[in-house]
Amino acid sequence: DSNLSTGKIYQSVIEKERVGDYLGKTVQVVPHISDAIQEWVLRVAKTPVSRFSTLGSHHSTKNDDITQPEAPEVCIIELGGTLGDIESMPFVEALRQLQDHLGYKNMCFIH
Repeated sequence: DSNLSTGKIYQSVIEKERVGDYLGKTVQVVPHISDAIQEWVLRVAKTPVSRFSTLGSHHSTKNDDITQPEAPEVCIIELGGTLGDIESMPFVEALRQLQDHLGYKNMCFIH
């Protein structure tokens, strides 16, 4: 689930549209596609890399000694493709919006 593609995003948005999540409104790249990309990034960023991760601190549950991995402190996202291609523009825009939402001190771009 750590790999995202344009097809996966469009499929999830189409499925939401078919069940009426957009209340009959026209589905658009902004905000619907860009919001779906941001939701995916935020969800995956909170997911531990492995059930058996030993990175970071762990905490025990109240009822047993099983430790649960903590959410990662850093998430690295590679935006593939050629910058400027129309196919990657929803991803570029979604990440720009996400930086506005999170604050520029909490997200950086490296080219």
